[in-house]
Order: sequence, then structure tokens, then C-alpha cells
Amino acid sequence: MKSLIIESTSEKAYNYFNEFINTEADGNLTMFTDNTFNILNNKNKIKNFINLNKVNDIRFINKFFELTNSKLELDSYFICCVETFTARKKRKKIGKIPIIRHIYFALEFIFMRVFPKLGGFKSIYFIITRGKNRLLSKAETLGRLVSCGFEIIDYKTINGMLFIVTKKKGKPRFDMNPSYGPIYKMPRVGKRKKIINVYKLRTMHPYSEYLQEYIFLKNGTSNGDKVNQDFRISPIGSFFRKFWIDELPMIINLVKGDLKIVGVRPLSLQKFNMYPKNVQELRTQFKPGLVPPFYADLPKSLDELIESEISYLNQYSKSPFLTDIKYFYKAFVNILFKGARSN
Repeated sequence: MKSLIIESTSEKAYNYFNEFINTEADGNLTMFTDNTFNILNNKNKIKNFINLNKVNDIRFINKFFELTNSKLELDSYFICCVETFTARKKRKKIGKIPIIRHIYFALEFIFMRVFPKLGGFKSIYFIITRGKNRLLSKAETLGRLVSCGFEIIDYKTINGMLFIVTKKKGKPRFDMNPSYGPIYKMPRVGKRKKIINVYKLRTMHPYSEYLQEYIFLKNGTSNGDKVNQDFRISPIGSFFRKFWIDELPMIINLVKGDLKIVGVRPLSLQKFNMYPKNVQELRTQFKPGLVPPFYADLPKSLDELIESEISYLNQYSKSPFLTDIKYFYKAFVNILFKGARSN
């Protein structure tokens, strides 16, 4: 087995696998496959599973992960690999040619990522590619794994390939509607704890929502609001966030009455649950807003952020109109003259 793994990958990859499982032990399965038949056809009990075939060549990725999950016991390891956007650009020679590389990769992105989502173009895409060599980001691959019941344990780039070590922690969510399009709806906690869908332009790679808890625990936050070194954000997404272009669709929520202009930021349920109970109750007495008190007070930690929101809400409860005018003005000054930006 050792020689086969080294021949298919490298000795460095083989040693990396053995940091987590004994690849020579009975019951551990190592395969080079891009379809579910080979897994279904394996009659032996699988303790841990290593797939050396890159995820980019698997046609129905989630189905593959879901079936793998069903064949493993809780806390069993599943190791797979993927060639990311970055690695692909480095591997291709055209990536070294100025100007032309930008045109090439832009066209490639349209064909490989946009076409599969456009009706009749989808069949053309799969006829040409047969579902092979798909464009995948690190964030999307990790997110797909988490959505299919796996916990991310570790990952490492070896010879241009990202190897991902996971553990089975539950059943797949069988979510048929993960965020994928250019405009997506984020479930957020609104007034009276009602879950509202907040509209935004996509700034993160697909399936990024499944990594919220993982990346928060891994990287923490710098100001209590935004995650440090958030690799889920795409390059175009960083540009959108810098100039608030991604928040333009939230006008829909403003018209619907889910949000007001100034107010605390609408939070995901996971982040909402990080707040103290008394602050949760206080927050949900009022509508969240487009312009949060964060931009007026510029807190530097989660504790400072919570204090800022409590102060705003207490003032708002006594004098709604004047409080919103004051906070809007302070936020405007900080954004225009002090360079306050969204990350």
C-alpha cells in the first residue's frame, strides 16, 4: 500500500496521511476513484477512507461525499484532495503571461462556473468536460464536506494538491439549496427572533455558510465583528465589501420592512447565540438595520461591540429618531474621513 500511495501522490503525502491514520491497518480503504460504484461495490467494513482521485473530477460531488458518509462510522476519517483555483493558475503555463492570463482565466471561469448554472449551457458544459477538471475553491470544497456531515480536522498543500483530513460527525444535511448564485439570501435573526432572509451580492465562495463556526473558532475575530483571514471571501468579493456594493440588494429588505436604515446588524443564528441572553432579548425588541452602530463607535473586540450595541439600543428606546440621526452622522463621518470599511 505504501508504494501505491507514494506512486499516486508522494512520500510527503503518505507521511501526512499517517499522522492521522495507519494506512497499512486492516479496514482502512485507499482508492483512486471518481464514482460511487466503487464505494458501493466494496463489501468490507470501512474504518477510514482515503480517496486519491481529486475532487475536481467527481461529477456529483455531494452525492459522492454523502455515500462516503453512509459507509463510515462516527469519528472515522475521510481524506480527499482537490486542486484549488490558486494551484491551477500556478500549474498552467499561461498563468505566467501578463494580460493574456487574466483574459484566459476570466473566460475559463465563465465556461467552468457560469455555464453549468445556465439551463441549456449546462448540457453543453457536461458534454465537453464530462464533469472533469472542475474549478473548485478551498472554501467550497471544505463547505461541501461540512454540509455532508464531516468535520474539518486539518488540510495541507503538497505538490500543488490540497489534501483535506476530515472526520464523520453526523449525517449529511441533504441541503438542495446551498448558496450558489450571485444574489443569495442569508437567514438572520430579526425582530422578535423571527428568522428573516437578508439579500446580498455574493462575496464568498459557494458553500461558505457551512464554515462559519469552523473559521470563527480557527481564526477568531479582530474587532468582534469580522473573522480574521477569512479565506471564504473571493477577490471580487473583497472589492464589493470595500465599497458596500454587496449590500445593495438589502434595499429589498428595507422596502419589505425587515430592516431599517440605522440599527444593529442582523446576525446569523450561530453568531446570535454567542451573545449573552440579556443582550439577545434586548436586540430582538427592535428591527436590525443597514447601518450598524459599529461604524459609529468602531469597537475593537466582541465585548466592545456588544457594549456599543447595548448603548445604541438603550438610547434608541428613549429617543428613536434623534438616536438614529446621531449614529448615522457619526457613521458617515467615520466612513468618509476615517476610512472605516467592511472587510
